[in-house]
Amino acid sequence: MWTWILAAMLVGCGPATKRLSDDEFDHYYALRVFMNEDQKKTYLKMKTREERDTYLKENGLWDRFYQYDEAKREMILTEAPARGWTKDMLYMSLGAPYDQGRLVGRKAARSQRLVYRFEQQEDGSVLVWQQGSKTEYKAVRLFTREYIVDDDVITEINEETTSW
Repeated sequence: MWTWILAAMLVGCGPATKRLSDDEFDHYYALRVFMNEDQKKTYLKMKTREERDTYLKENGLWDRFYQYDEAKREMILTEAPARGWTKDMLYMSLGAPYDQGRLVGRKAARSQRLVYRFEQQEDGSVLVWQQGSKTEYKAVRLFTREYIVDDDVITEINEETTSW
């Protein structure tokens, strides 16, 4: 169901990702949130898969995705984040949050509120909202989803329909 998020985010990836194999694109898609713009450009300019994989390993990115077994990696790429997911899994699935903040008074040592904006299209597909979105005007519903992360694990998910 969440493959629409992947499709929506592909729009911004450009032609440089066309030379990547499917599994290379998967790990690039998941790891892009941990890369700055220069790292993304460097990675995408490399000619061979071996060079790109070595680059990810040398920059400490490879294990962020491949620490998970194949089933979890597939969940990150295709499913909606759920309770029990790690913060890294959430970031790899949806990217950086629209808004975030620390929470106090919870039983966890470290608590955060991570907010994502979404737009639901007429056909039922849901896209992660992006600043300057070219599809927002077609949305039939705009909503936010708030993920409460205690000690780097999602413990609560709250959704609210909104009009930004």
